[in-house]
Amino acid sequence: MNKQLLLGAEAIAQAALDAGISGVYAYPGTPSTEITEYIQKSPQAKGSNVRSAWATNEKTAYEAALGMSYAGKRSLVCMKHVGLNVAADAFMNSSITGIHGGLVLVVADDPSMHSSQNEQDSRVYGKFAMIPVLEPANQQETYRITRHAFDLSEQTGLPVLLRIPTRLSHSRAVVTRSEPREQNRLTPSEEKGKWILLPANARRNYQQLLQKQQTLVSLSESSPYNGVTEGEGKRAVIAFGIGYNYTMEVISTYRLNMPVLKISQYPLPEKTLNEFADKYEEILIVEEGYPVYEELMRGYFGNDKIQGRLNGALPRTGELSPNLLEKALGVTTKEPNNIPPIVAPRPPMLCQGCSHRDLFDAINLAMEAYPQKQVFGDIGCYTLGALPPYSTISTCVDMGASITMAKGAADAGMKPAVCVIGDSTFTHSGMTGLLDAVNDQSPITVIISDNDTTAMTGGQDSAGTGRFFDLCKGIGVEEDHIRLMVPLKKNLDENVEILKEEFDYNGVSVIISQRECVQTLGKKICKKTSL
Repeated sequence: MNKQLLLGAEAIAQAALDAGISGVYAYPGTPSTEITEYIQKSPQAKGSNVRSAWATNEKTAYEAALGMSYAGKRSLVCMKHVGLNVAADAFMNSSITGIHGGLVLVVADDPSMHSSQNEQDSRVYGKFAMIPVLEPANQQETYRITRHAFDLSEQTGLPVLLRIPTRLSHSRAVVTRSEPREQNRLTPSEEKGKWILLPANARRNYQQLLQKQQTLVSLSESSPYNGVTEGEGKRAVIAFGIGYNYTMEVISTYRLNMPVLKISQYPLPEKTLNEFADKYEEILIVEEGYPVYEELMRGYFGNDKIQGRLNGALPRTGELSPNLLEKALGVTTKEPNNIPPIVAPRPPMLCQGCSHRDLFDAINLAMEAYPQKQVFGDIGCYTLGALPPYSTISTCVDMGASITMAKGAADAGMKPAVCVIGDSTFTHSGMTGLLDAVNDQSPITVIISDNDTTAMTGGQDSAGTGRFFDLCKGIGVEEDHIRLMVPLKKNLDENVEILKEEFDYNGVSVIISQRECVQTLGKKICKKTSL
């Protein structure tokens, strides 16, 4: 089938398969999860033996993808924007080592924070690492630009960052595929000095990276993904990525005759940019996320000429939209939407029958005897325990922070110092914090809420399933203080007693609260019933 109806995320996955990848590496994180899931289900991937199992976290994913690149084969690594914080060490150093087989990093940003802790813009990381960055405008371009990314990676000898926002990742359009290519042959790199970042090598490699910058600019100048849509007048738009899609929608709707410079490949094409900007008195910068390039252009062309997020022409936070652009361009004729909601808004809630519900009931009862009732939380479904009717969780900062924050609070004298972390989050980045606590013999109670899956992102495999007792014992937690409990209403009194006993213990204890997610269990039952 040359034409398929695909999500933006799926267009990336299909393009990567058609570009001849030998492996995809990822940790599930909305809005990037569907890329890897598509490859996992793809007959094409299975027939080509494409590696596609989930990694333990984003850092291990990136490093494995880099290892596949070292071997000469093409690899795709996927994560959401905050996942790049976890992978940043390997990512930043890979711009110094360079690559061998094509390596493309897809980062899905989440403007408006639909399912994230912040709105960070991954283009900043690309600029920081001084590597090519691609930002498609629509699903068809996403397919083409992904294939281009692998060629560009091998052409420049650098990893390439492909950035997509939620709206592009999670919307569908018809995509036309092109002829797939074969996977690269296994040809391990023989350039030892390139890959061993001892200071002498690293200094040489860094100088080579700097020397490549003008080549990267030249490639942006000639890129088919950067170009001008002609128009008239003294006012113009420079639009980046999906911002170009929104801009052209407004121009088409209101029949505007306005020049637009589209930029989807970075670093900035300086000559094209200067020639375009010199022609106009006012330029609206349309970029999804931070005003990354608006700030640069204000430096180039002055504050009077440049409009955008920094001067209020567009909002400083949240997603772009055609409606916002209509207002910025002064063409909207729509009345404000004052239609009252038919259904009152409500906060998200844990599923009926969720094991976290019974766990939070037990924690709240066990906490009643203590004046301090803070419980350090983490990233996952169980974060909803911060909301009524439970109001159990006191913090949620980043993956794995619950354990180390509880340790710090215990160091400050808080008692009991209690934290709740999910099974997938524990293996992702909680184990090192637990080792710190063991080494210091900090009086903390770690509750691993093990629902046998990565439920927050749709039920992917969890790396430590069935091994949490052994993992905690191996880290050094005393066996007598690794307790198991089943979070069910019939076990409430017993579970409360287990919690109280470990809260009172003056050392490191781990309670593994173990019951399968009702969603994944329901799917298993339905599958068995249908067979």
